[in-house]
Amino acid sequence: MSVLHAAIIVPFIFAAVVPLLSRLLRGIHAGWLVLPAPAGLFAFMVSRVPSVQNGETVERTVSWIPSLGIDFTVYLDGLSLLFSLLITGIGSLVVLYSVFYMDRHKEPTRHFYFYLLMFMGAMLGVVLSDNAIVLYGFWELTSVSSFLLIAFWHYRERSRYGALKSMLITVFGGLSMLAGFILLAVMTGSFSIRDMIGGAGQLADHALFVPAMILLLLGAVTKSAQFPFHIWLPDAMEAPTPVSAYLHSATMVKAGLYLVARFSPVFAGHAAWFWLVTAIGLATLLYASFRAIKQTDLKAMLAYSTVSQLGLIMSLLGLGSASGYAAGTHDSLLYTYAITAAVFHLFNHAVFKGALFMVVGIVDHETGTRDIRRLGGLMPVMPITFSVALIGTFSMAGLPPLSGFLSKEMFFTAVLNVTKMDFWNVGAWSALIPALAWIASIFTFVYSMLLLFRTFSGRRKPEPLPKQPHEAPLGMLVPPVVLASLAVAFGLFPNLLSYTLIEPAMAAILPELLEPGDRFAVSISFWHGWTTELFMTIGVVALGIAVYMLHGRVPALHGAVIRRISLNGIYDGMIRSMENGARRLTGAYMTGSARHYVIYIFAFFIAALAAALAGAGEIRFDMSGFAPMSLYEAVIMAALVISVLAIPFAGSRMTAIILTGMSGYMVTLFFVIFRAPDLALTQMIVETVSVALFLLCFYHLPKLKKERLPLRFKLSNAVISIGVGVVVTLVALASLGGRSFDTIADYYTDASYKLAGGKNVVNVILVDFRGFDTLLEITVLGIASLGIYSLIKLTAANGGGGKAQRDRASVRHNLYLPSGNDVILRTISKAVMFVILIFSFFLLLAGHNHPGGGFIGALMSASALVLLAMAFGMEATERTVPVNFRKVTAVGLTVALLTGIGSFFFGAPFLSHAFGHFQLPLLGDTELATAMLFDFGVYLAVLGVTMTIIFSIGRDK
Repeated sequence: MSVLHAAIIVPFIFAAVVPLLSRLLRGIHAGWLVLPAPAGLFAFMVSRVPSVQNGETVERTVSWIPSLGIDFTVYLDGLSLLFSLLITGIGSLVVLYSVFYMDRHKEPTRHFYFYLLMFMGAMLGVVLSDNAIVLYGFWELTSVSSFLLIAFWHYRERSRYGALKSMLITVFGGLSMLAGFILLAVMTGSFSIRDMIGGAGQLADHALFVPAMILLLLGAVTKSAQFPFHIWLPDAMEAPTPVSAYLHSATMVKAGLYLVARFSPVFAGHAAWFWLVTAIGLATLLYASFRAIKQTDLKAMLAYSTVSQLGLIMSLLGLGSASGYAAGTHDSLLYTYAITAAVFHLFNHAVFKGALFMVVGIVDHETGTRDIRRLGGLMPVMPITFSVALIGTFSMAGLPPLSGFLSKEMFFTAVLNVTKMDFWNVGAWSALIPALAWIASIFTFVYSMLLLFRTFSGRRKPEPLPKQPHEAPLGMLVPPVVLASLAVAFGLFPNLLSYTLIEPAMAAILPELLEPGDRFAVSISFWHGWTTELFMTIGVVALGIAVYMLHGRVPALHGAVIRRISLNGIYDGMIRSMENGARRLTGAYMTGSARHYVIYIFAFFIAALAAALAGAGEIRFDMSGFAPMSLYEAVIMAALVISVLAIPFAGSRMTAIILTGMSGYMVTLFFVIFRAPDLALTQMIVETVSVALFLLCFYHLPKLKKERLPLRFKLSNAVISIGVGVVVTLVALASLGGRSFDTIADYYTDASYKLAGGKNVVNVILVDFRGFDTLLEITVLGIASLGIYSLIKLTAANGGGGKAQRDRASVRHNLYLPSGNDVILRTISKAVMFVILIFSFFLLLAGHNHPGGGFIGALMSASALVLLAMAFGMEATERTVPVNFRKVTAVGLTVALLTGIGSFFFGAPFLSHAFGHFQLPLLGDTELATAMLFDFGVYLAVLGVTMTIIFSIGRDK
């Protein structure tokens, strides 16, 4: 595993460790423990600048699922380095800012930083991944973590609404993007983005090219809040300000721009890409800038301004794609200027918008409101905050001598260059594009001035503010001051970025325009003479001042947008319609009857298997090779049939439980006769634990009564049960009657010891060959146990249970346990319990080469604890074994997962195992296998799951 892989993983490690450390170091704000992660990663990324500046790239691969072409490949070039610097650099400042913004005594800061670090790691994964499927995984993880961050104040209805809206829209886009990736992989034969770019020349005429383009753009425009999918971003402002400063200025909303830039080598030079990206960007720029001047909430104004600025960058990426069409001509350099402007403004926007979000957070934190109608006159009491706001808003408005002025001028140059295009039927549109950009810039100037002067200038309003305004503490001021200083520094000395960040990023976006060893010429300066762009800027300022002066007097400029049909209304209507439809559909079959649910499941089971049998073609029911039934088998079969047939006629629940257990033990005897000791052990222990669970559960049910049931009820039960039996029997006979392909059993038998170092084929399959299945299975078991625990805890917390249940609980807390004078059971259980536990450890350790394994050993240990509970009671057992079994489950899952991840450090795919022979003291030559670690995780997880369920039900009153 390379350093770049580690850079992605570090935030996730900190996310797991910091909550634990903060519990131990309660006197320290959790943010101080988090800060080394982004700061260290930022320092590492800065150290890579010289090599990337010289044209070097880094590509490292860790094999994951090579058979599907899915590997954890990371790729560092100019584009990914630029985004990595923004993610880690602004991430460091946001964490520092949050230390003083988030009160550790009032807010669950451990949760906050867990979500923040998870998001940081996911964003690094997005920009550094070369494999499209891995990129998609990190992409959706950013949606999940941003959902958690936006809903951090989950007790607020608007926070929950904004979080859900953002996740639904961005996940929809993510799924569309995944479909686009699959289409590209179909065309190129690879999920590697490098391979897709390398084969771009042969894709344009493919029938899937345009569908792949549209699907990929859906992912980009939803993530970067482009019109008409922008509606999630204003509602996401319900998140704490550090989240907005990080996600909605420098990282998450930039992910869509990254996607467009990264795949520009594939689609650039094609008319559809040019028109779609440019039109979406310009429409977003114009619409959002106009909506921004109508906002009265500072964060809402910043939200729409962010949407507007993202549209500006998106349009530049679209305009710059024309260089792909003109490749090889002098005109190509004309259109690459748009890419230069896009990269420069992307950096500038992250700087000034991050500072402005922090300023708004300071204003809200120190005054108690973000409503500009209540603010004003804060300049004397918050001079430093005002200074930062002045720099940020002037840079956003595109005023000199700040960096935003330079990138805005470059934007004007790029849109004016469109007028020189003589291809793709640009025609009259070449004049409209600069006009729209100029009008949107006027609105940008206006909302920048509104944000600054309505907040800080003028007189204080007579109505008292929720808090007495004062300057923020130094810790909250340092991050925005740093960002504001960068806006000034890169405005005065823009060429500090020219060949360190901008040119390498351009080389990554437009690699087809460069010959080996060539570089783009990037030079940014303030003065180019009295150019059209300068006159456009003068016009923006003049008309912007006029509109600003008229803003409060003209309702069309400041009044709320009232429409019968709106995008938010359409979204809300769609959600209501889906909820109502789901409610009606669910109400039609969710009757509250467990019998109905079982009928649905088994009816589908019968239909699916019967259809599969009917359509399978060559199926033979050849029983000529079957061995004759022995006397032992006949006796066991008779006992099994009798026990199963007797269950429906049982007169009490206890009898039914005993008969059910008897049928299970008969199956165990079959496994013994057929020489399947692993299956026999598992079946026996499962039946033992199941009987105990049945006893615990049935205690809460009323006494079994014989009822007169209608004939229709009985017939439906008979049809379902006979149908299941017949179908399963036919499937079993068909599978044994003949095979159309060779069995895989021979492979497992031959390869079990050679490849996995184990002689117990069953256990080797579980922990090695099919280890990924086992990992998912124990994860599902863990989720199920937590679900049972939560249901019981919620019922208890809500006072559920009813009078009859409370009466039973008042008689006896422990259910189905012996009375206090049952000395024999208690005495025997003390000795037997240790024998069972020792045997369970033996099964765990011997399972790789002999019957046993982690699953069986865990169930055996659970049976020992069940015996202890039966003898001494639940409360005594919990005192004797004071273990939180939910944490045992979590530790087991973690051990199993880390065992799989550990193979990455040796350049092997996930969950690859190794084994070898070692000379150990006393033991001599001993075989050790990493699969044992995984099996130990399985052991802990299964033990934790089983005991969580048993103790939860056993404690329930």
